[in-house]
Amino acid sequence: MSSLYQNSSTSVSADARLAQLNDWLASTGLVEVGTGRPASVDASFRRYFRYDVVPAMQDKLGATLVAMDAPPERENVPAFIHVQGLLFDAGVTVPAIAARNVEQGFLLLGDLGTTTYLARLDSDNAAFMYSDAVDALLKFQMASQPGVLPEFDRAFILRELNIFPEWYLNRHLGVTLDDKQQAQLDKVFEAIASNVLAQQQVFMHRDFHSRNLMFLDHGNPGVLDFQDAVYGPVTYDLASLLRDAYVQWDEEIVLDWVVRYWQSAKQAGLPVNPDIDAFYRDFEFMAMQRHLKILGIFCRLNYRDNKSHYMGDLPTVIDYVRKTANRYTELKPLLRLLDALEDKAPQVGYTF
Repeated sequence: MSSLYQNSSTSVSADARLAQLNDWLASTGLVEVGTGRPASVDASFRRYFRYDVVPAMQDKLGATLVAMDAPPERENVPAFIHVQGLLFDAGVTVPAIAARNVEQGFLLLGDLGTTTYLARLDSDNAAFMYSDAVDALLKFQMASQPGVLPEFDRAFILRELNIFPEWYLNRHLGVTLDDKQQAQLDKVFEAIASNVLAQQQVFMHRDFHSRNLMFLDHGNPGVLDFQDAVYGPVTYDLASLLRDAYVQWDEEIVLDWVVRYWQSAKQAGLPVNPDIDAFYRDFEFMAMQRHLKILGIFCRLNYRDNKSHYMGDLPTVIDYVRKTANRYTELKPLLRLLDALEDKAPQVGYTF
């Protein structure tokens, strides 16, 4: 879900992968291996470490670089390199690749700093920060071509939606749907999938939100965690950005930002719905698909992977789901289902 660079004074614990990484880094001659320290909090199997650049290379590479450890059996390093190239060619700020060892799953990347959008956003600066983010998004979308990235198709959409009943309803709430409830949920899923599949397709980052955008003085924002990019609905990344699981804005403000994106996208010739009301509906249905998936993923991270800190963001996501479901006839059965299930659910204990 996120690969954010952060400051950390924690010493790096010795392990076999880290020893391999340091051996490879030593062979590049670009960084001082003894300076390695953790540089990320991540929901995946990737890890990031920050290293000081050797003095002779600092003018060219900057003071620090970030090494990515992505076990090849778990992570797709070629996809990361491929999408990095697409974003770079589109004029979006992404980490440069200073060195690579694809076979072992190691990359040495440019350092985009430690200030995420999430850390900096407030009501005074949000308008210009989101304006920069939308400009970057439009650049990426304008570069779109079919056949370059995997497709976000019906099977993909439903696979993501089904994380919600498996991990949020069954595992977190401790409930099992009866046949009637399952049919209701399937009907809601079908309404969401039908809307999403009818939308025009563009390059899609898939995690374009405040933890994966770095605030920069020049070329803002820096974009991270792009290796899962696909070819999919034009509203997806906008929904990730403006219906963010980690920061919530008044709906009137979000509507204004959506309208501004829509105007810019139309002007740029992007394939957005020509009617703003229909476009906003597309945006809401897309956000709903994403939020149901996120509810399941946050619970999976907690119960399966022992990463409990995402549970603190569940209330924000549930709030989005409930408000959106209440606005559309096809989605209201989901609201009734949640009311019934959450009322009957056993209290599940977890720590934040």
